Amino acid sequence: MRLTYIVTYDVREARRLRQIFKTMRGFGDHLQYSVFRCDLNAKDRVRMVSALTDVIKHDEDQVLIIPLGPPDGPRTRSIQSIGQPYVPADHDAIIV
Repeated sequence: MRLTYIVTYDVREARRLRQIFKTMRGFGDHLQYSVFRCDLNAKDRVRMVSALTDVIKHDEDQVLIIPLGPPDGPRTRSIQSIGQPYVPADHDAIIV
């Protein structure tokens, strides 16, 4: 089954940034700077994670993989982090 993911990354070195961008172009659609939308089956997701794991510097960079669920189904809220851990903000939204 294919699932939709948002993949976003924060890479601290220009060469790795270009490598991540080139890698991600093979897996999904470029939405914004450092943000891709990917429709992946389980095998493609493993290939993507493996490719990204080989490129990033784990103590400096961060890649977030946010599953949105099936393209036409309910959405989930779990976030996988590669490299630097994802730390959710512990504050409420501020409405101005």
